[in-house]
Amino acid sequence: MKQLWAPWRITYIEEGSKETGCIFCTKFQNVDLRAGLVLTHTAHTVVMLNKYPYNNGHLLLAPKRHENSLAQLPVEAFVDLNETLRRSIEIVREVFNSSGVNVGMNLGKCAGAGIEDHLHWHIVPRWEGDTNFMPVLAETRVMPQHLLDSYDRLQPRFQNLSA
Repeated sequence: MKQLWAPWRITYIEEGSKETGCIFCTKFQNVDLRAGLVLTHTAHTVVMLNKYPYNNGHLLLAPKRHENSLAQLPVEAFVDLNETLRRSIEIVREVFNSSGVNVGMNLGKCAGAGIEDHLHWHIVPRWEGDTNFMPVLAETRVMPQHLLDSYDRLQPRFQNLSA
């Protein structure tokens, strides 16, 4: 029998998420952006790696303004978010040489939003054959790259998007 090692998951299993406050409002203000998985932030947007990704390179983009409604975002924040989204997709495709990308937003708990009080986009790189039997049979996702390795590959490309 082969073993699948994912030692970074033990913290989540044993402790769950002990973070308080909204991650999209606080992480970009930390001194250590790498520890918070924040790749960059612009005038209105924060870009970070998803701590519990579907695939390596799974990004989250959110407005800095704590908002759960697209209609309530000021135009300049919406424009900044969309430009950052566009550029982030290209960076992910180039850095990870992905065959495709899923881009999505879950608005509301019933739509699958894990953080429903602060709207955010998901960018998930995809490759031919990147899904297999593990999620279906073992309820396990195989991540081929550690989060901080993904961070280190992506972060230099995001430096020129900073505010």
